[in-house]
Amino acid sequence: MKVVILAGGYGTRISEESINKPKPMIELGGRPILWHIMKSYSYYGFNDFIICAGYKQNIIKEYFANYYLYHADVTFDFSKDNLMTIHNNVSEPWKVTVVDTGLDTLTGGRIKRIEPYIGNEEFMLTYGDGLCDINFQELLDFHYRMKKKLTITAIQVENRFGTLDIGKDGCVNRFAEKTKEDGGWINGGFMVVSPQIFNYIEGDNSILEKEALETFAQNKEMAAYKYEGFWHCMDTLRDKKYLEQLILDKKASWMVWTRYNS
Repeated sequence: MKVVILAGGYGTRISEESINKPKPMIELGGRPILWHIMKSYSYYGFNDFIICAGYKQNIIKEYFANYYLYHADVTFDFSKDNLMTIHNNVSEPWKVTVVDTGLDTLTGGRIKRIEPYIGNEEFMLTYGDGLCDINFQELLDFHYRMKKKLTITAIQVENRFGTLDIGKDGCVNRFAEKTKEDGGWINGGFMVVSPQIFNYIEGDNSILEKEALETFAQNKEMAAYKYEGFWHCMDTLRDKKYLEQLILDKKASWMVWTRYNS
């Protein structure tokens, strides 16, 4: 199953970092947050990624084009015709497709643009700035049990995000983005989506959270996987520092591939 990651926005709330690079390429512990997200999916066997790029998309492409160089020791021998030798080669079981979905395209429009790379298949979908220690296989199993067109990971935080009205049967009755309600269930950004979503998106100016997700909810086609584990969005510089400290303290629970989480 393919994993689609939205990575094309400007990241204006963390402009101290995003002025020079796309927000998903901002580093935590020396690696882009995009890498952390991909490692989390890969741990559970999901290795086919489609990156919806936009703002400074060349930086994302260059990162994967030079992945071996960034994560290995290298010897440059200029005395032997500029010979380059890569040591302790780092390999990932990934297939990565980086798609330029436009500079000012909105979230729904970015999804619409990658339709040719998805076809008539279900896929996973998330944003390029959120971290979670969720078991993605359990999320997928829940999606299959619910037999809905879209499953959203619902989390609880006391802040500015939108809310989900979830029925006792696990179905989403109403999706409301960015209200002032406190303590409600919100869109955590880790979703399983049917290809029907492309029918709910008209073009570049479509907002995923409006046209598509609200329609799924209204049609009783959305399920909510309530998750009470770790989740955090890197929205500001303060968030970045918080996540960095978790790594330093060996409390970064989303890093399930590390020894201290085994």
